[in-house]
Amino acid sequence: MPTMTSYNPDVLSCLANLSSDEVFTPPQLANQMLDLLPQDLWSDPKARFLDPACKTGVFLREIAKRLDKGLERKIPDQQERINHIMKNQLFGIAITELTGLISRRSLYCSKTANGKYSVSTAFDNPEGNIRFRRIEHTWENGRCVFCGASEANYARGEELETHAYEFIHIENPEEVFNMKFDVIIGNPPYQLSDAGYGRSAIPIYNKFVNQAKKLNPRYLTMIIPSRWFAGGKGLNDFRTEMLGDDRIRKIVDYEDSSEVFPGVSVAGGICYFLWEREYRGVCEIVNMRGGGVEAVTTRRLNEFSTFIRHGQAVPIVRKILSRDEKRMNEQVSAYKPFGLRTYVKPQRTGDIVLHWHKGEGPYKRKDITVGVDMIDKWKVISSRSGHEHAGNPGTDGTRRVLAKTAVLPPGTVCTETYLVIGSYSTEKEARNLLAYMKTRLFRFLMSLLMYGHGITRDTFAFIPILDMTKSWTDEKLYKRYGLTQKEIAFIESKIRPMEPNNG
Repeated sequence: MPTMTSYNPDVLSCLANLSSDEVFTPPQLANQMLDLLPQDLWSDPKARFLDPACKTGVFLREIAKRLDKGLERKIPDQQERINHIMKNQLFGIAITELTGLISRRSLYCSKTANGKYSVSTAFDNPEGNIRFRRIEHTWENGRCVFCGASEANYARGEELETHAYEFIHIENPEEVFNMKFDVIIGNPPYQLSDAGYGRSAIPIYNKFVNQAKKLNPRYLTMIIPSRWFAGGKGLNDFRTEMLGDDRIRKIVDYEDSSEVFPGVSVAGGICYFLWEREYRGVCEIVNMRGGGVEAVTTRRLNEFSTFIRHGQAVPIVRKILSRDEKRMNEQVSAYKPFGLRTYVKPQRTGDIVLHWHKGEGPYKRKDITVGVDMIDKWKVISSRSGHEHAGNPGTDGTRRVLAKTAVLPPGTVCTETYLVIGSYSTEKEARNLLAYMKTRLFRFLMSLLMYGHGITRDTFAFIPILDMTKSWTDEKLYKRYGLTQKEIAFIESKIRPMEPNNG
């Protein structure tokens, strides 16, 4: 019969991902997360572990290896030890029927827990402690009351996957296994496509985190997108709760998701965290870059309403906000600054000019009902999509941040492809704003709030409104805010220069 010594089916390091939203966890990463947990867990025969979003079973498999070694003295007989670990300590909820089979193969070395080749002889049922139940969404007004999925998109026949994950589709998660867990660990699905458009996808990883907290384990560690730091659709309450939770002991943050998941791009990066029930205090933030540790800082998570991922940026932001100046998010337009959707095209004739993503053309002033007061001003616009997928740095680790910018003269309007960053009565003020936007400090402050593919007015929340009758350069700004050479060097290591006079 197979034993734990032959327990090495590392097909898991080379499995293709299900999708960019359901990403398999490499074994190395799983072990980095397990390393956050106290070592005495591996020699505790009563410790229970739950993965509420099993895909490959890698977390349970790696935990099994550690328990097998750690319990050698307490349970010397290997088969007895394996049976105890599998039966009493390791539990999982698969996200699909297929991942249930894969996870059982990883943990039990057999797709059935009671199969001929299973390393455990403790089970009389095929699923063991890795369960999968097909769950249906609960529809109300066209949405699932548990996960927010669109009924039009996810109401499917029995032959298709519902993506109604059991763990987040029940009121009381403790009812799944009717027991308490010492550790909950996993890599949950990240989002559900909303009506088929990726940009409007609904995040669901937050629901896994919140549901896991309901179980009140001793330790909780999950790997999730870093977008929750400052962005993400519908994540405001989750962000506020996480930033105010002083039980989060550690966050390990990867600005470039491909360092964690090769070949997978997750805008804004990826992080994993350790939440500890009995801990109260500051959080250790580890920034990873280029395969190693870039920086380690310790701080409160809720100093600002959003989370600043780089500890080196915190004193810079403090200096700027300490002057108590009005900030750019108060003047930047909302979406559709003139009420025109992206697909709106120039008209055959008109008395003003429409600036759209393919150029310019005539438009009728009388058809503009929003932003009328800006039509006859000088306007500075910026495309709503950031450069290099907004949150992700280029190959050298720096960002340009802004993509297309332009100054529009009086008598022009634009579609929602653009935001109006400011409008003025003089061309000089508009040109000065454009030059200000191209400074490294301006774009650095933008980058601190960019974790997705787009730019919103909230992206400008750290940037002060300055007198645009004056011209501003980085040298003037660094002096104005009293930045040190070390702080300047950090800014310039993150943001590449832009020509001040080019759009």
